[in-house]
Amino acid sequence: MATKIYESGQVELLNGVIVEAVPLKIKYLRELMDAFELVKNSDGDDEAMTNLALCASITLKQYCPEFYPEAEDLCNMPIVYQLLNYAAGIKVNKDSDESVKKQAVDSGSSWEELDLAKIESEVFLLGIWKDYLELEKSMSMPEILATLSVKRELDHNEKKFIAAMQGVDLDGGSDSQKEWEDMKARVFSKGQAVDGNDILAYQGATASKAGFGVGMGIDYEVVEG
Repeated sequence: MATKIYESGQVELLNGVIVEAVPLKIKYLRELMDAFELVKNSDGDDEAMTNLALCASITLKQYCPEFYPEAEDLCNMPIVYQLLNYAAGIKVNKDSDESVKKQAVDSGSSWEELDLAKIESEVFLLGIWKDYLELEKSMSMPEILATLSVKRELDHNEKKFIAAMQGVDLDGGSDSQKEWEDMKARVFSKGQAVDGNDILAYQGATASKAGFGVGMGIDYEVVEG
């Protein structure tokens, strides 16, 4: 069964151009999240939507840089919402009773919990990139986390094999490993999952790897308590 690291989709701009929308590379995600601070500090939904449009315009720097100068004329609000969903997991449902600002802020905070510098440093040790700028221009957050997950798994298996040769069992796990799994769960569920045992953690790449999850035979409903 084919697996996916992230969700992607096609978004049609107002000039008829169709862009392939994927999670932003770290270089542009940093810029978007800086601009997203304006959304958090917006005074009401009208200002929040203006600032969300600014955030969405940044995505065109990656998707189609030749149209970035015209971004304001190429995106209405439905297009803005689509771009931000694919680019950074910022979800806004125009039919929701919740305010636009609250929806955006609640769904757009998952990356802020990560120690990005530490994560990048660990991935950089693979020796593929000449500097961190090249790394940030090459990798999106889902790509970095997937790469780091495999790297840690391979490192752990190697250590487990060496330890087993000396009669030591490393399968008991550790607090650091649990923290890593919990952090991945929060990220891949856009902040919805509490920890790695939460069913909401089984989405996207995690669900594909497990062979089941939300959207793969499991659905859920949020019940207000």
